Amino acid sequence: MSNEPLSATALGDRRFDDRLPDISPEGRARIIRQYERVVQRCRAISETSLSAADRLTRTALLVDAGSLADYYSCDLDDWVVDPLGGPQVELMNTESYQPVRTTLEGEQMVKRWLAMGTYINQHMANLRAGASGGKVAVRALVEKVIEELDDLVSKPDSEWALLRPLAAKRNWTDDELRRFREGLEGAVEKSARPGFERYLWFLRAEILPNSRPQEKPGIMHISRGAQAYRKLIRVHTSLNLTPEELHETGLREVARINRELEELGGKVFGIRERKEILRRLRTDPSLCFSSRDEVAAKAEAALAKANAEISKWFGRLPRTPCEVVRMEEHEEKYSTIAYYRPPAVDGSRPGRYYVNTSAPETRPRYEAEALAYHESVPGHHVQIAIAQELQGIPEFRKNSGVTAFIEGWGLYSERLADEMGLYSSDLDRIGILSYDAWRACRLVVDTGMHAMGWAREQAIAFMLENTALAKNNIMNEVDRFITWPGQALAYKTGQLEMTRLRKEAHSRLGGKFDVRRFHDILLGSGAVPMEALRQMIGNYQ
Repeated sequence: MSNEPLSATALGDRRFDDRLPDISPEGRARIIRQYERVVQRCRAISETSLSAADRLTRTALLVDAGSLADYYSCDLDDWVVDPLGGPQVELMNTESYQPVRTTLEGEQMVKRWLAMGTYINQHMANLRAGASGGKVAVRALVEKVIEELDDLVSKPDSEWALLRPLAAKRNWTDDELRRFREGLEGAVEKSARPGFERYLWFLRAEILPNSRPQEKPGIMHISRGAQAYRKLIRVHTSLNLTPEELHETGLREVARINRELEELGGKVFGIRERKEILRRLRTDPSLCFSSRDEVAAKAEAALAKANAEISKWFGRLPRTPCEVVRMEEHEEKYSTIAYYRPPAVDGSRPGRYYVNTSAPETRPRYEAEALAYHESVPGHHVQIAIAQELQGIPEFRKNSGVTAFIEGWGLYSERLADEMGLYSSDLDRIGILSYDAWRACRLVVDTGMHAMGWAREQAIAFMLENTALAKNNIMNEVDRFITWPGQALAYKTGQLEMTRLRKEAHSRLGGKFDVRRFHDILLGSGAVPMEALRQMIGNYQ
């Protein structure tokens, strides 16, 4: 938590609310040494003396700490310019999960806001060092971040999210309120705004002129990038898979899903040619929303429907509720379709399903239910909130874990929701196939760009040909893959593993198989590595 103080705050651990991460080269090296020491100490513990539960903790700790050391050693900070999660988004979002209830919490927020200038300076220093060694971001992503920063600095401080906490009513004295207001406004004026203005100038003057062309978006074009990519595959999947294996799995899955789409398209539209089905899905305006309110209302209705049925499919349910929240203006334009933010463990905030309501005429109605079931219930909220509420396991297993487990569960949940009877119509079931194809394409496109030399336009074209996603969403997705190498591989890898394990358990147990029991075992130990999950389900009787 001390290494990732923003994550700590988001989880409700308030010990580090006055600081930001140390992203300097020295800080990175210190963190790598920490995790490497954890791995060494953990390996020195003999498995033979441990209980089954402690063996699982040892495995999870080895994978977690080893993955973190590997991730930091990939030096992504030296070249990544991120329109989805860079400082212009990450720092501006902080107020949405950092509550201020006491004067001490107010002082901590002021200190954190004052640290933003230093944090942005570290970020620029990393990028400058990377550029001096020929490691630079892709031009299209730099242009997006420049546009975000232009929009941000053109607004007066009073319209920034960083000053939103001043609007809340607090039972403080006039002097305490005055000090908080002056402190927060002063931090924005003296630290945050100048930092963002420097970052904008720096990107325009130093990074953009030297940026990579979109014909070379992959990490393979960065020094030691191929080695880093193999590390990142392991980090996000917890499995020893090659880019070539993943690419071929993706192609097989795309072909299978395309056949399903042609069959369902025949039922819904009377059309069996995939190209024509996709054209209809993309161009028929009646299939898209007409207002931001409609987007949000559909998300809320889907969540309510899922909550009404969930107890039939799970023995263990989260105590913490989930709510729908609209993305903020400063992030929505170049953000993904939606995301989930876990509850605060101190109970101050529920789980939140953030939905992007911008450009509603580009957001298909038929994908909205699958999206809601992935991000909220039975998807991320059920898995993550249950993990947080587990008793008798170490804290790190409650609040961290393997991406393939977390995102694999989210994707598994989209089809589980159909078994639960949650989809309103066959048209909404096309959303299942659209999203499944989207994740299968990720295997192809991520490995294509980062290991096989694909251009950005080639990746966009492949997804246009094999998914129903709107082009603006596809472009944001592809840019996400460029920025976060390997992360996109986790969804389909985890889903396929969970689906296979469920089939095996059903085949082994026959009439004794209980889907509620299966889900409780699967979710009952946190987001464990895939090898550990295989053992857990294999021992399930």
